[in-house]
Amino acid sequence: MTNSKTDPRIVRTRKLIMDSFIHLSGKKEFKDITINDIAKEATVNRATFYYHFTDKFDLLEKVLSEVLMINLNSDIITQNELNEKTIISIFSSITNFQQSISNRCHRGYEETIEAIIKKHLETIFYKMLLKKYSAENDEALRITAVMLSWGIYGASVDWKSNSTAAPEEYIKSAVPYLLHGTDFLGDESKN
Repeated sequence: MTNSKTDPRIVRTRKLIMDSFIHLSGKKEFKDITINDIAKEATVNRATFYYHFTDKFDLLEKVLSEVLMINLNSDIITQNELNEKTIISIFSSITNFQQSISNRCHRGYEETIEAIIKKHLETIFYKMLLKKYSAENDEALRITAVMLSWGIYGASVDWKSNSTAAPEEYIKSAVPYLLHGTDFLGDESKN
């Protein structure tokens, strides 16, 4: 039998290591978790750990990315249409993700979490923009995707710190401005 990435044993072992890390992160600070701790918890040896991950930072990034993608994997998002429903869904997913990891993760993860969220959101928004506008101006679409990803992330941080509203209600008032730009401000003042 060959050891390909599709081998169910490899998939199970990788998941076991990731689950063990998540379990340990609920008990210890990231800086205090060692490869030995993870391997022991997962009942694998260090070599097996290193077969799947380069180090604990690689493991952290892959765990967070996988959890985030699970949160973002909904029918609305996979339709790849940039509309009000999609933006609200993405924002809700991001805030749910941040709440779920804040219950498990301790200090020191913030920059990694931020980078992962922004990277995944940028990819999602770029694909949606490409679908809607083809590759009319690829660089402009990429920049727009960056702005949307940073804006949604920034709004989620603001929501967490400054709002008591449900995530859906918090973002709903801003969606028309996101979709229609500042021209929407002029249209609103005419009413």
